[in-house]
Amino acid sequence: MTEPSLYQWLLLYFQDALSPRLLEGLLLHFGSPEAVLSASRAELRSLGMAATQVDEFCECVDKESLRNIAEQSLAWSRGSEQHIIVRSDPRYPPLLREIHDPPLLLFVVGTPEALLRPQIAIVGSRRCSVDGRRSTQSFARVLAQQGFSICSGLARGIDGAAHEGALEASGVTVAVMGTGADQVYPITHRKLASAIVSKGALVSELPLGSGAIASHFPKRNRIISGMSLGLIVVEAAPRSGTLISARLAMEQNRELFAVPGSIRNPLSHGPHRLIQQGAHLVDAPEQIVEHLQSLLGSQLALLEESAASIKPVASGQEAAAGLPPEQAKLLQSMGFDPVSVETLVERTDLPLSSVQTALLSLELQGVVRLDAGHYVLC
Repeated sequence: MTEPSLYQWLLLYFQDALSPRLLEGLLLHFGSPEAVLSASRAELRSLGMAATQVDEFCECVDKESLRNIAEQSLAWSRGSEQHIIVRSDPRYPPLLREIHDPPLLLFVVGTPEALLRPQIAIVGSRRCSVDGRRSTQSFARVLAQQGFSICSGLARGIDGAAHEGALEASGVTVAVMGTGADQVYPITHRKLASAIVSKGALVSELPLGSGAIASHFPKRNRIISGMSLGLIVVEAAPRSGTLISARLAMEQNRELFAVPGSIRNPLSHGPHRLIQQGAHLVDAPEQIVEHLQSLLGSQLALLEESAASIKPVASGQEAAAGLPPEQAKLLQSMGFDPVSVETLVERTDLPLSSVQTALLSLELQGVVRLDAGHYVLC
């Protein structure tokens, strides 16, 4: 996606004159953010919008403050491993598109393609027992070894154990955050968040800089369940955010699993209640794999469709074949994210003049292009 197009998405994302439902209707009618933003007042009025509502929207998107915020987010997305994925992007999680209120866009740190893997969510109490933590790590480890991405919320307790179990298996894990993607909460999970980025992704729909506010977490929970084939609950109090996640999973028609525990453990009450209400009782991760086999086929079909629409990008090694040594070394050090001339000088140990000359030659050959002061592979 081009930066101008992403900028239009960001303007709609940050505007606060229209409700999400009305904005959805405008996008459905006009087909793109560009068309919504270029629509005349008369066109908007013809759709039934009140004159005051039209005026508020047009004035809002013209505000310099709104455009500054959009530009700041755009600048953030130029950073290494930092991405903004809009709903029309083929890397947007296909199952998440199916829920009734999918996020307009996602801020992602790490590998966006991790969102296209079949995901299983594991959630539970922040104050989990030793047995709960061990069970969670075991489930996550085995499921990650089976090729599933483990999705959770980066919180203390069960969430953290789920991410850790996936990482122990060298698997992929995705953390959906109740803060902006540039924040880590709790702070004690900074090291864990860094490890997740190396093997998966941190995800948030919240604006950059957003802190940990209670109202953010139910919204986060719908994304966790919405991206996943199924949701596993390991330990939860009778009234807890975990059971909100379970309810959302059922509303989204996702498979719901509950791990039973000791009747003497108060945190077993939540899973036991879910089992009474129809959740699948599971005491081994293999049971989940077996149950999801039929669903996995349809999910893989969605993933293949999404992957097929992503334009293949040659790696630095592939693009470097047959080029002069300095140009080849430069390409091999680029990677897939935008990179500055200064960074390339550091990575290659080549003189600045040599790097600039090689970049100019590669740009003329159509191998790289300059985008907002950074170079990317074409």
